[in-house]
Amino acid sequence: MQTPAPVEYERAISLEGAISSLQGRGAGARIIAGGHSLIPMMKLRLATPELLIDINDLDELSYIREHRGPGEGDGEQPHEVRIGALTRHVELLQSELLAQRMPVFRDAEELIADPPVRNRGTIGGSLCQADAAEDLSAVCTALNATVAIRGPEGQRLIPIGEFYLGPFMTAVGEAEILTEVRIPLRPGAGSAHEKVERRAGDFAIAAVSVAVWIDGGTIVDAGIGLSALGPTTLSATHAQEVLRGNPPSEELFAEAGRMASGDCSPLADSRGPVDYKRHLAAVLTTRALRRATARALKQET
Repeated sequence: MQTPAPVEYERAISLEGAISSLQGRGAGARIIAGGHSLIPMMKLRLATPELLIDINDLDELSYIREHRGPGEGDGEQPHEVRIGALTRHVELLQSELLAQRMPVFRDAEELIADPPVRNRGTIGGSLCQADAAEDLSAVCTALNATVAIRGPEGQRLIPIGEFYLGPFMTAVGEAEILTEVRIPLRPGAGSAHEKVERRAGDFAIAAVSVAVWIDGGTIVDAGIGLSALGPTTLSATHAQEVLRGNPPSEELFAEAGRMASGDCSPLADSRGPVDYKRHLAAVLTTRALRRATARALKQET
């Protein structure tokens, strides 16, 4: 079957209107922006929504900007970067702000799909699809992002670690929309993304995003997101703990890689057996740590 089931279509002119339409239809309504994940699922009838709510006209959800926290002066560091849910992959790829502050985004975006997909696909759609092999989920996990979700009762903020409830399942409710991704900015940061794929632009066989924060030659904090290495995007918690409080070294990176291999829970499939994927988790974590640390140390100097 390659034809979607009959579906109604509505083009939203406001965020409040989109939420109202979702509330009226419940589980029968779906938000569509880029549509590169939803439309193929509809063609295969793996998804059969009754109503599609197109949010492409909601320009207020498309931005990448620095946000200064309360009480911060003009000369101080921004508190966080905020990214609107309708921001396209190509905008993430081309953003000089992200390239400077969080180069892991550009690393990942250079490996995602192809130009037609990057021109239409959005960060909000990528996160809400909750595909375990999706790259930006690992990026946001490594960076300790928080997502903003808007619904009839207002806005709520959810740490990325609590956002994924299972394969293709998120904390976004039936009448809610993910509106923004918030990523804290801290000094001494470096980040990187590494990926192995069967062909250019494909979903990952395994991918790892890493962020480190270095102060005085010591890794004071670290985040590691694992993609395609479990039923959902995973955080390599034990590997992160190994890194904290230690000076960077090849021996430390190798140990963190071994811990990441143990932190993941891959499944054997057409992309490879479990042992191969665990091996990739270790190798990619080590590589990403090496690059992220070099970038952090460059920021320090």
